[in-house]
Amino acid sequence: MDRETEAAAAAELEQIARYHMPFGMFGPKNYPPKGVPIYDLPAEYLAWFAVNGFPAGKLGQLLRVVYQTKADGCDFVFDGIRRRAGGRFKLREKGKRNWQFE
Repeated sequence: MDRETEAAAAAELEQIARYHMPFGMFGPKNYPPKGVPIYDLPAEYLAWFAVNGFPAGKLGQLLRVVYQTKADGCDFVFDGIRRRAGGRFKLREKGKRNWQFE
């Protein structure tokens, strides 16, 4: 890979690190205040966009890159971003445990 391509890939990764899902089930309504970071969106959710069409603009372009990265089995590419952000975004609520012994 030449330096120009490397620089473009690094710039794209930085943009991916800053974007959060602005709408839908992983948007700010369900995951306040900003929504889920796009690099932590489930592959199945991104596959839905791959079939039905990605949004227009920069968001769609970045979602396409994240989807292709995950589809190729290279999710580890986002590990550095996750470490800087404090870990993987939690998509599930912590379950309430009910301990009853009789």
